[in-house]
Amino acid sequence: MNEPMPAMDLEEHQEELDKAIDELRGALNGPGMPTMPSMPMADFGDAAPNTSVIMGILVDVQIVLGSAEVPVADLMSLQKGATIPLNRRIGEPVDVIVNGRKIARGEITVLESDPSRFGVRVTEIVSGQSV
Repeated sequence: MNEPMPAMDLEEHQEELDKAIDELRGALNGPGMPTMPSMPMADFGDAAPNTSVIMGILVDVQIVLGSAEVPVADLMSLQKGATIPLNRRIGEPVDVIVNGRKIARGEITVLESDPSRFGVRVTEIVSGQSV
């Protein structure tokens, strides 16, 4: 099991951690996109935060292509091959939802490394006020 990093070790590695966070922000924002504002580290006094624990937390990420309201009667009559029209059109941004909260918008893209799969290229980070 990983032991907590002593405060001295964290201070020694803070510059590396800051650099890694900046690189992650750059990767998320992509070229030509505005960068996310840097958030100040909380003051933990003598107790150092164990950032490796936080970075290892899994979150549920969902990509929402659209939605539809369907009467129960129509839902019950669905058969193989039926089409349910969604409230979005082709080319409109999709929502990126993390743990039930919309954090970004993006566009569907085919993965270069595996053309049989697709993903989402983040085009906009949603601010807390517009969620």
